[in-house]
Amino acid sequence: MTLLSERKAMDGWTLTSVALGGALGGMGRLFVSRWAASAWGSRFPWGTMLVNLLGALVIGLLASLLEAGSTLALMLLTGVMGGFTTVSSFSLQTLDLLREGRLMAAIANVGVTLIVGLSAVAAGWMLGSLIDGLLLGREALP
Repeated sequence: MTLLSERKAMDGWTLTSVALGGALGGMGRLFVSRWAASAWGSRFPWGTMLVNLLGALVIGLLASLLEAGSTLALMLLTGVMGGFTTVSSFSLQTLDLLREGRLMAAIANVGVTLIVGLSAVAAGWMLGSLIDGLLLGREALP
């Protein structure tokens, strides 16, 4: 069972936690995206790529440490990370690159985001398992 697939009653506190997490994640996405645009320019969607790669690392780390279905897991994974990561923006920006005739930039955007993103999730999971083992004495998961 995955961390977010566990069924849990939707109480008011859980919904509020996810909503607050989404607001925090969205603000974080705006901050990182604007910083990346000012640092590297806006001709390529660097900010969206950075947000998605950081999000992949952090969601892997958190998923390895949090109790499945807990309010904290729902707040951080569904709320904060859902608000922070930008798959819909990534898709739209990739389409824009294609519409501009920038095929290689579109392929680079998709390739780097998917390959490095998957690697970042795995790295985050391994890091979380290591931290979990060091702090709680539990055996690290593969």
